[in-house]
Amino acid sequence: MSERILELQVNGETHRLLSSDHRTLLEVLREDLALTGTKHGCDAGECGACTVLLDGRPALACLVLASQIRGKVITTIEGLSESGQPHELQTAFADLGAAQCGYCTPGMILSSAALLDEVPDPSRDDINQALAGNLCRCTGYSKIVEAVHFVAGGGQDR
Repeated sequence: MSERILELQVNGETHRLLSSDHRTLLEVLREDLALTGTKHGCDAGECGACTVLLDGRPALACLVLASQIRGKVITTIEGLSESGQPHELQTAFADLGAAQCGYCTPGMILSSAALLDEVPDPSRDDINQALAGNLCRCTGYSKIVEAVHFVAGGGQDR
């Protein structure tokens, strides 16, 4: 098994660590960097629980080898807040009941943040499409879509 020193840009910080070539970004984030907000779900790219942002775009950390992401900026749910304050999506998810068990929530929020960065005023269809790769067993999705729509409307429910 080959090992190499990885240099990762995660949540605005540079991390250097020794890792095997076969380890996924999910394993490195959770086990080496203790960033457990990125959830371990299906391990097959089906559920979206491990969604992170790579250069601002959603990516499934269970399908990405950590050794392949040199030079990319990684954002996890822990890195979405600014100056210790939750991101407005995190607040909306909590306030509007969009999170129940919370397992899918980090992936949902990161996918939603990427959408809002690209499409500041998304339609409900845009939101549904952006969240299509994130599975939730608890909420029925309507409150999640409402929370994203609420944030897109600047705090106005439309």
